Amino acid sequence: MNTWLQYILIIIALILISLVIVKLMRKDFHIEANKLIGYLGGKDNIINAECNMSRFKVILKDITLVDKEAIEKLGAKGIVEIDNQLKIIFGKDAKQLKRYIDDLL
Repeated sequence: MNTWLQYILIIIALILISLVIVKLMRKDFHIEANKLIGYLGGKDNIINAECNMSRFKVILKDITLVDKEAIEKLGAKGIVEIDNQLKIIFGKDAKQLKRYIDDLL
């Protein structure tokens, strides 16, 4: 019976460790959305933001305020600049980032 108790304690410990690892690996989209807004030149620089599948499209007042390097470090897989708009490829995270940015704007 003592052996069963040890197995149960080991299983509980493994479950707790797994939960901690999963929580640490989850992205905090509130923080990332705030950073992205800053890298885009601030919320006053953003005219419109849209999401299409894996791409996040944003129309800006002043494209020169954008920190493309920082956006790439945030996880962007690519950035396309056309006039005063950016198309940023974020993959599966694009929609969730868009939702948080909408809340902040």
